[in-house]
Amino acid sequence: MPYDTLDALPDSVKATLPKHAQEIYKEAFNSAWDEYASLQKRHGDASREETAHKIAWAAVKHSYEKREGEWIRK
Repeated sequence: MPYDTLDALPDSVKATLPKHAQEIYKEAFNSAWDEYASLQKRHGDASREETAHKIAWAAVKHSYEKREGEWIRK
């Protein structure tokens, strides 16, 4: 289920990430949702949603790092 707005993101994402990181997460999730619709493109038994969340977090971690409990832009 792709996210249309930042408000639609999971509470765990909204509560911890700054707005820009949330935007990265949303765009990466939606892109991965489309890209990994086919089970053959996913690794192992991961669901489409699980795969999209993993990719979204990886995208955030590319531009942000967690320091002392806060996500800081690299």
